[in-house]
Amino acid sequence: MASSKRQKAIIKLVEKGKEYSVENAVDMLKKGPKTKFDPSVEIDMYLDLEQSSNPVRGTVSLPFGTGKKVKIAVFCKGDLIKEAEEAGADFFGGDELIQKVAEGWCDFDVAVAVPDMMRDMAKLGKVLGPKGLMPNPKSGTVTKEIKQAIKELKAGKIEFRMDKQSGIKAPIGKLSFESNAIAENIKAFVKTIMASSPKLQRIQHIKSITVSSSMGPGIKLDKGQFAQTAEK
Repeated sequence: MASSKRQKAIIKLVEKGKEYSVENAVDMLKKGPKTKFDPSVEIDMYLDLEQSSNPVRGTVSLPFGTGKKVKIAVFCKGDLIKEAEEAGADFFGGDELIQKVAEGWCDFDVAVAVPDMMRDMAKLGKVLGPKGLMPNPKSGTVTKEIKQAIKELKAGKIEFRMDKQSGIKAPIGKLSFESNAIAENIKAFVKTIMASSPKLQRIQHIKSITVSSSMGPGIKLDKGQFAQTAEK
């Protein structure tokens, strides 16, 4: 049950059972009453896949970023510490940083590690794993190319992972973004998800795609508009 003025206003605009184009959905999100904060725009996709046999995981570079300042911790040693600092990492270090995290500190959004550090970081699995922060080669966060990784993450590269309910959720911008920027981020996200699994090349394996602003009602997108993307 919607309780805020913004939620009620958006619900009035949404026709029950109807699915919308990306552009129309963004317009409706924009028409809600203004808030004292800048809401995030989020996307939810539900897939016709089983997690155990069809794990969907990867990264997507949003063309206009998420609007959020990403705090990055880089686990490295020696000369690479200076490289991480110069590239814009917020935190960097080797054994001392590992120990700090082992004691419970996790004040960062993404962890990047060079391959040589992964053995030492094994003990952080219980701390970082549940938070989805453990560096992983599939997400590009275990790499020797520290500068490139930091640049991409700061520019809007985010990780996605299918959950136990076969859903994928992610922030794809701020409501203050220009409408075109939000629309392009949505399209880039959906295109990347479709390309992540052979089954998702067929639109029927996507059950639903919904966009919403923070704490607001969801607006369902017409899956058909992405069919051409899936066939490419």
